[in-house]
Amino acid sequence: MAIDTKISKQDSDALAEALLGLETIEEVKAFLDDLCTPSEMRAFAERFKVARLLDEGQLSYREISERTGASTTTVTRVARFLREMPHQGYRRVLDRMKTK
Repeated sequence: MAIDTKISKQDSDALAEALLGLETIEEVKAFLDDLCTPSEMRAFAERFKVARLLDEGQLSYREISERTGASTTTVTRVARFLREMPHQGYRRVLDRMKTK
C-alpha cells in the first residue's frame, strides 16, 4: 500500500491559517521550532538566503552557492521560482520586505 505524500488542501490551508494567526517574530520562531527539525529549518533559511541574494542580483549562481552552502541545483531551482512560477511566494515576500 503506497502512502499518499501529497498534502491535502485542507491541511495546507490549516497550516497557512496557523501562520497567519501568529503576531510576533518570536511566536513564528517558536512555532517553526516546534514544527520543523533543525535540518528543515536550516534548509528553509538557506533557500530564503539564496532568494535574497538572487534578488540583489550581484552574485553569480556559483558565488551564491559558495556563500550559502546551497547546491547550484538549489540556487537554480530558487531562481526559477523567483522568475517563472505562478504563485510568486518568494517575490511577494521579498517585495514586501523592501517596503518596510
